[in-house]
Amino acid sequence: MLIIDEQTALKAVGMADAIDAVEQAFIALEQGQAELFPVVTGHGGAPDRFFAVKSGVVGDRNLAGLKLGTYWPANRVAGLPSHGSTVLLMDTATGFPAALVSATGLTAIRTAAADAVAVRHLARPDAAVLGIVGAGHQAWYDLLAIRHVRPIKRVLVWNRDPVRADAFAQRARGLGLDAAATSLEETARGADILVTATAAREALVRAQWVRPGTHISAMGADAPGKQELDTALVASSLLVADSIAQSLSIGECQSAARAGLIGPGDVTTLGAVILGKGRPVPPDTVTMFDSSGTAIQDLAVAGLAVSRSLDQGLGTRVPLGA
Repeated sequence: MLIIDEQTALKAVGMADAIDAVEQAFIALEQGQAELFPVVTGHGGAPDRFFAVKSGVVGDRNLAGLKLGTYWPANRVAGLPSHGSTVLLMDTATGFPAALVSATGLTAIRTAAADAVAVRHLARPDAAVLGIVGAGHQAWYDLLAIRHVRPIKRVLVWNRDPVRADAFAQRARGLGLDAAATSLEETARGADILVTATAAREALVRAQWVRPGTHISAMGADAPGKQELDTALVASSLLVADSIAQSLSIGECQSAARAGLIGPGDVTTLGAVILGKGRPVPPDTVTMFDSSGTAIQDLAVAGLAVSRSLDQGLGTRVPLGA
């Protein structure tokens, strides 16, 4: 089995390549060449220690396996990351483990890559103002990814902690962008593209703040009870999801679905949008991408890390025995 550590994985996978790999994975899912299996969640011996197992197969690339994602908040006290991710890829010919990939950084990349794919196909071509709700690690990766697909010139950012919002804006200015920390309402009202990347469990963004023609990428909801958007905003938007089932159960659409405002027929898959299925989107339509995170994204990006590492003679081989 090949073991790829965190630094090697991040050296192997660039954002542009990740965007292309994730887009192809969504196409494979839409065409029936990939499959997602039910998400398994649990806790690690204490109520605040969460883990989730996401698994799937991308048949056209001979990728099959799972990702273990963890959240251990007490790790911060020990100077360790609170979030962790590890991908196990199987040998599709034998079923034995083929590679173990440290994927904490790759998870941020694959999440942002899906956002960029959605923006590429849903946001207006001239969208140049990016609003970001949340100023954490994931929000930064989303900014980097979206710059690959749209001519972003201005960034508006809000965070519950104004100091973190200011720091994010300053960092964005280091990329040559016009960036400012603004109020939540100003961030939403001023955005051509609005990214929400928080762990909120209540609506932050109101429907009346969002201008016609805005694209929203709702990136934070990936578990029961999470919510970032007003249900009226969700119900009035053109809805696109990485996985319809996950969107309605653990994604941003869950709250509107529970309220009876939307159902499965109101949500389109990102793969269908990429392939041009459905009617053209009028320029004054508010579009929303619901990203709950899927195993095919993890497999696609981890598979890329393995392929590149093998080409460069990187990684560590460990015999598992008979």
